[in-house]
Amino acid sequence: MAERIQKVLARAGYGSRRQIETWIKEGRVSRNGETASLGDQISEGDRLRLDNKPLSPKRLWQQPQQVILYNKPIGEVCTRRDPEGRRTIFQSLPKPEQGRWVSVGRLDLNTSGLIILTTDGELANRLMHPANEMDREYAVRVLGEVTPEMMQTLRDGVMLDDGEAKFNDIQEAGGEGANKWFHVVIQEGRNREVRRLWESQGVQVSRLMRVRYGPIIMPHNLRIGHWTKLEGGDLDYLYEQAGMKPASAKKPAAGVKRAQKADKRRPAAATKPAASPYKGKSNSEDKPQRRPRIRGR
Repeated sequence: MAERIQKVLARAGYGSRRQIETWIKEGRVSRNGETASLGDQISEGDRLRLDNKPLSPKRLWQQPQQVILYNKPIGEVCTRRDPEGRRTIFQSLPKPEQGRWVSVGRLDLNTSGLIILTTDGELANRLMHPANEMDREYAVRVLGEVTPEMMQTLRDGVMLDDGEAKFNDIQEAGGEGANKWFHVVIQEGRNREVRRLWESQGVQVSRLMRVRYGPIIMPHNLRIGHWTKLEGGDLDYLYEQAGMKPASAKKPAAGVKRAQKADKRRPAAATKPAASPYKGKSNSEDKPQRRPRIRGR
């Protein structure tokens, strides 16, 4: 089945659709020896080159699609390379079987919590696209008095420098003294949006953690700086929520098939979480539970 070039390259993790469309306009992509144009479609028999380098058909058409969850600590940046030499999230991640990790949205330097990463660029694009209205839920510790009127104002909408913004939901979550915890939901990914909304009401965010992205909730036992694979029914559910074919319906690579067969032969009692070779960090086998958008909603 023929598909547009930018969709195939994005799914293989070469870049975002928008970025690849720019490459096509610049003449950097060729198909079967001829410069590709926007709108061109390809199938498995076609030969593609990027910057005159051949692209692997296996990566384009047969790569296993992987998704991991990462609990980002404060102090790491979400870029691949940082000119200031700060640690990036990619230094803490395993090497994918094929392709490269694409992060679903970013968190700023001083925000911790859930980041979804995948080798499937099309899945990342669907999860981030505004049309899909994926919830982002954050746990926020606020310094200062928060009144019911302020909470309603934040639900109704506030004009920021880059346009109107609001919380789709906001609920109190405990705390004592001047510091109070709240859970808030937004459906956008603008820079520092949660912090700026609170600051518009004259209060300060002293701690900010993302605890959910769309249908995926941070596993309760996923420690800061560690990652875990998303597999099985949870992975299928994520694809379904993104409006895509479930991952289990995709053809896995041979190595994945062998791993699945080995798992079936192994007695359940002998199964242990696999140790990560990356700086001694291990990945948890627990799957995230699903829950409503926000407690008390």
